[in-house]
Amino acid sequence: MYGYYRVASAVHHTTVANPAKNADEIIKLIKEAHAKEVSVVVFPELTLTGYTASDLLLNQTLISKQQEALEDILKNIEKINTIAIFGIALIYADRLYNCALVAQAGSILGVVPKSYLPNKKEFYDKRQFTSGRDIVQSTIEIMGKEVPFGVDLLFGDGKDMTFGIELCEDLWAVTPPSNHMASNGANLLFNLSASNELIGKSEYREELVRTQSARCMAAYVYSSAGVGESTTDTVFGGHAIISEYGTTLIQNERFSLQNTLIAADVDLERLRWLRLNESSFCDGRHKKTRTIKVAPTPNISKLEREINPMPFVPSRYAEKKRRCDEIIRIQAHGLIKRMSHAHIQKAVIGVSGGLDSTLVLLSTHKAFDIMGWEHKNIIAVTMPGFGTTSRTKSNAIKLCKTLGVTLKEIDITDISLKEFEAIEHDKTVHSITYENVQARARTSMLMNLANKEGGLVVGAGDLSEIALGWSTYNGDHMSMYALNCGIPKTLIKYVIEYFMAEENISSILKDILDTPISPELLPHDEDTISQETEAIVGPYELHDFFLYHIIKYGAKPSKMLFLAQKAFDGIYDKETIKKWLVLFIKRFFTQQFKRSCMPDGPKVGTVSLSPRADWKMPSDADMEIWLEELAQ
Repeated sequence: MYGYYRVASAVHHTTVANPAKNADEIIKLIKEAHAKEVSVVVFPELTLTGYTASDLLLNQTLISKQQEALEDILKNIEKINTIAIFGIALIYADRLYNCALVAQAGSILGVVPKSYLPNKKEFYDKRQFTSGRDIVQSTIEIMGKEVPFGVDLLFGDGKDMTFGIELCEDLWAVTPPSNHMASNGANLLFNLSASNELIGKSEYREELVRTQSARCMAAYVYSSAGVGESTTDTVFGGHAIISEYGTTLIQNERFSLQNTLIAADVDLERLRWLRLNESSFCDGRHKKTRTIKVAPTPNISKLEREINPMPFVPSRYAEKKRRCDEIIRIQAHGLIKRMSHAHIQKAVIGVSGGLDSTLVLLSTHKAFDIMGWEHKNIIAVTMPGFGTTSRTKSNAIKLCKTLGVTLKEIDITDISLKEFEAIEHDKTVHSITYENVQARARTSMLMNLANKEGGLVVGAGDLSEIALGWSTYNGDHMSMYALNCGIPKTLIKYVIEYFMAEENISSILKDILDTPISPELLPHDEDTISQETEAIVGPYELHDFFLYHIIKYGAKPSKMLFLAQKAFDGIYDKETIKKWLVLFIKRFFTQQFKRSCMPDGPKVGTVSLSPRADWKMPSDADMEIWLEELAQ
């Protein structure tokens, strides 16, 4: 389903040194995972015997009974296509290895030995085991069959899933084997572990799994030994974790006395394309590997994962202050550098009482605070035209006066009428020409005033408008420094809400946030906004959603539609989403020429459309195949 795979981490009720009892619990969990449409489930280290069997692992009886238990498991999963990864002790060349065995539909696909053996404090793996990190291109005989064996094994379905396996200490090593697995294409990593509980260790363990998933640009599934292990000297809590690209999707409640299984849907298609779109992943060194082909695994009938409808906006409220402070600092210091380098002391801003110019004014004000510059050197210009309402104009004026900046008013109606006359345009025809004349008149006034004052025109156009080309070419499209160019509309709202903590401007900002988004270029009746942007181009929350997914990892339109349906369930129906997605695609392709000559401005998040850095696209690219893919 659009590159989503359901993966699981299982912690079985362990009976130390009794493989038959452990096999019964393993079979139950594999069947449970299969019923839940799980593609791959991983178990703790030395699943069949228990990690704490210790020197009993060197006993013939235990190894023999482990073999019988393995046969029982394989017999019971012959009709199950969920892949199971469990721990086993195997003899190879008269040495004992701590291994991960991969099984599907009653067959063994391969065996991966542990590379790094801890031998300190409470761990003494080298007492029983030999490191397998030099074993490559090998096979091992199990139940009369030769099975691929080595640390060079990867497993894949030939579609979006390629997975690799490491065991416990491997993850804690300076250079985990998963680094090399990821470099060779593994976008899904599994770890069979036996990590005991100590004060604070669970937090560090989760952080380790999460950060390794980020470093490898992969999903990471971790399963650790549970409370059934021996407590002679240590206690095991049975920690299960599933992380994806730096985010922990789910982890269990430790210290359960029963079997536990957690599952999550991971987007492996997204991870594959993120590797192409971001970072230095493609420069990673390759090691020779063998990829074992796996049979098709269960398909997900229904996605069980929350899709964030606001991908540009921090999901946790607790992060709001830190994130907003960072955004404001990036904007402020970008502007400080530009003005200082050009030896310019004044900033010229067109203020409309709308969201974008409000944020520009607030961030510029913050920049002047940082540098100790005089607020009067911020020249805010309100430029009422044919569609300006008293509400927006009043809000702009009140905000400027409260902030103590220099306020000017230049009415553009007469200027626009003269331009209509010069180009022989009928002023009663409210066409694109009617609107663009006003937009260019405003930009011309700002540029000329900046020349007069020795100032710099700070632009307010945001990332969402840049994506849609919702600007007048060489009008509001142009400035001397585009302060909002890296911030989408949904994030602008979020940052302005943060500024509401300042009591002297909170009521003004609240009304600005409550005002419909509008360029206010068309005449109105009864002093109310007659031109609402989102009624024309669609909801910005949808367009920001589309923008994130198409730029971040090159998502197909059909997948964007599928994800948007999930994210905006109960808000927009499928046909409404599809309507605006078609419009997004058309505008995104046809308006590239505006992005090709957009002014400088600071990158704020991971998505940017600057033609000098993040987004290089021909202005005349054909959109047909994108629209066709959506129509299928």
